[in-house]
Amino acid sequence: MADCSRGPAARVVLQQCLHARLQVKPPEPDSEAKWVEIHRGLIIYICFLKGASEEIIPKMVNTLLNVKLSETEDGKYVSIVDLAGSILIIPQATLGGKLKGRNMQYHSNIEKEIGMELYSQFVTLCEQELVANARCAKAGVILRHGTYGNRQVLKVDTNGPFTHMIEF
Repeated sequence: MADCSRGPAARVVLQQCLHARLQVKPPEPDSEAKWVEIHRGLIIYICFLKGASEEIIPKMVNTLLNVKLSETEDGKYVSIVDLAGSILIIPQATLGGKLKGRNMQYHSNIEKEIGMELYSQFVTLCEQELVANARCAKAGVILRHGTYGNRQVLKVDTNGPFTHMIEF
């Protein structure tokens, strides 16, 4: 996964959810806030770190869509693709933070423009994989995503603090 000689290129947190709603555009004087939402599925919080390149995207997508962390009704763990659950991808720059004294520093995060491009490629490849999967297409699996570089409001209902961090 991560090349230990240079540290991780990306950090991801996966959280199982029953329902999630993400504000992707705040309200303005002439318009209401814009939200995206999913029901039962997986939230993917993602942060690209310095040294990340587009070469890592296929491995990340394959791993994250196929890792067996989603719980079925009978307690069996399957991938989000096998569950045919929905996915919400949220850019999360704070995952790149390191504690220094009493403050967090984000010197490990990738430059904003490069991070935005990698995030866009990640979302696009996830969408392509879900469309290509017959089970997901038949089940009507949806993928929603947040906007890179903006503060976003998140509301989550979960059936437990079922959260995992993975570094690539």
